Amino acid sequence: MSWYQGARIAVTGAAGGIGRATCAHLAGLGAEVYALDLTESPAGRSILCDVTDEDSVAAAIARVVTEGGRIDGLVAAAGVVEDDVPAERMSAAEFDRVLGVNLRGTFLSCAAAARRMLDGTGGRIVTVSSMSGTHIVNHPQKQSAYNASKAAVSALTRSLAVEWGPRGVRVNSIAPGYVATALNDLKQHLHAGWKEGTVAGRFAEPEEIAAAIAWLLGDEAAYCVGTELLMDGGFALR
Repeated sequence: MSWYQGARIAVTGAAGGIGRATCAHLAGLGAEVYALDLTESPAGRSILCDVTDEDSVAAAIARVVTEGGRIDGLVAAAGVVEDDVPAERMSAAEFDRVLGVNLRGTFLSCAAAARRMLDGTGGRIVTVSSMSGTHIVNHPQKQSAYNASKAAVSALTRSLAVEWGPRGVRVNSIAPGYVATALNDLKQHLHAGWKEGTVAGRFAEPEEIAAAIAWLLGDEAAYCVGTELLMDGGFALR
């Protein structure tokens, strides 16, 4: 029987494109999926959760454990981007909002899940970073807070992998490039340039990212510790 069969896996940002696709993919592999988000998700057992609120995250993970008996995996996919705000005009509140969801939310989710995993039989965690965490380009959009937050997620992931790996919790990250999500659909005027910036000449489908996340959670990726899997369609090669 594969690890996925009956595994209890929580996914944050479960109502979004990557999160929703990940819930569906893991459920298709036989996992018991808990979909955490501010709004209900059609995939998995929906649990309302604000990843920026420590008590909300703790309550959501506690509910996963109460209903499922344990938590085996976590996918920290919740994320936001600022709305094309130049850095010199960005308020502290706008900056804090992005870092709050992307970095604080990832940390709170990982910490809450790991506390349960470290007390039990271990577990697996995948965070969602971005190619923007390492490849800063002359982008038509201004996204300094987003870039900073994703670079921090990458560093956080490596730190958690070193700290928790010897204690039975394996932590890795995935760094997607341009993905065909509802958020990116709102920026049709930028699509041609984005696609031209990749070798693949297209966006990734959320299901492709979801399949890679599932692989990182599974037994075949057992030797991946603190690894960041870049899925950018060859953007970094340009």
